Amino acid sequence: METVAGKMETLVKIVEGNTSMIIPKMAITEKAPPKEPAFFNPRAMLNRDLSIIAYSAFLDNFVGPRIFLDALAGVGARGLRVANELDVDAVMINDLNPSAIKMAKESAKINNITNVTFSENETCRFLSACSERGKRGAIVDVDPFGSPVQFLDCGLRATMYNGMLSCTATDQQVLNGLFQDACMRKYGGRPVRVEYGNEMAIRLILGCLGAIAGRLGMKVSPVFVESDMHYYRTYVVVSGKPDLEGNLGYILHCNACKHRKTSSQYESRCNLCGSEFSMAGPLWIGNIFEKKFIECMSKAACKLPVSDSCEKILAKVILESEMPGTYYTTDMVAAKIKSSPPKIDKIISDLQKIGFRASPTAFDPTGFRTDANIDEIARLF
Repeated sequence: METVAGKMETLVKIVEGNTSMIIPKMAITEKAPPKEPAFFNPRAMLNRDLSIIAYSAFLDNFVGPRIFLDALAGVGARGLRVANELDVDAVMINDLNPSAIKMAKESAKINNITNVTFSENETCRFLSACSERGKRGAIVDVDPFGSPVQFLDCGLRATMYNGMLSCTATDQQVLNGLFQDACMRKYGGRPVRVEYGNEMAIRLILGCLGAIAGRLGMKVSPVFVESDMHYYRTYVVVSGKPDLEGNLGYILHCNACKHRKTSSQYESRCNLCGSEFSMAGPLWIGNIFEKKFIECMSKAACKLPVSDSCEKILAKVILESEMPGTYYTTDMVAAKIKSSPPKIDKIISDLQKIGFRASPTAFDPTGFRTDANIDEIARLF
């Protein structure tokens, strides 16, 4: 980190990946990065690393103009890294904050980036201007404060068919069930408070995205999702055909015995203990990972300037990519049977030995996925 001369020490230069960036000094020195003069969160580097890997894997198999639209760019960290570290034709960096755009322009000069243009516009106006044929993005990135819902319609319209739309949500309290009515208004589904709340939140986002795409005559196919700190992030491929696969439904969760299941229809009673189910949804009940895409990400990670943590995360995701929806945690099961939790590797191994499928999950270090039900898991514990 070095201070930028002539800026009264208010700006500094950092390097992330292979890209130098001009950012506000307070983003580094303050506990919570301030929004003024422009927002940048240094602790979200892992999030940006994973996005660079996902975009690289996607572009390896994409045919068409390689245009990247960074709709809520802040200081341009993600868009600048895409322009500097990936093989793209053009990057458009947009933010309504003029100070953020000035920093992004300075960063582009430092890195000698020539394939980037800048826009100082309201997000939906920017995306709407890019929704015409020939102007759409192969990859569209929507990374707001709070909920992305208000940008999903215009984000989908600005994405090429067979292109990728990625979006971030940071409104954890809404998505994790603290404000259920607010979640219903925004995302069209209700959560319940469970230990796998981050996965449920992501499925609510995908369910909302799938419903909006359906109204536009489009289909979204998730290829990768992640949960890091207060970030929920989804990556979907957009196609110009309706979704006929029935990916919207419910998670039915029993608070009494902790059994859970996904279903396209409502069921009132737990089939294990007979207690009343709590119902979350409507939300996405289809796959949230595409195994072949994650394998491509894993290969790309070896060649890119990203954190070693990325490869460890992707190794877990490959294992869980074809497992059932929703995960268990060793702490939850141990509390249910009033015992100490075993090591995660042991419980996975023991489940596999007796014929069940089981894997760790990237959503939680104590989490695991399995096709065994809660009674079978408890007996094994």
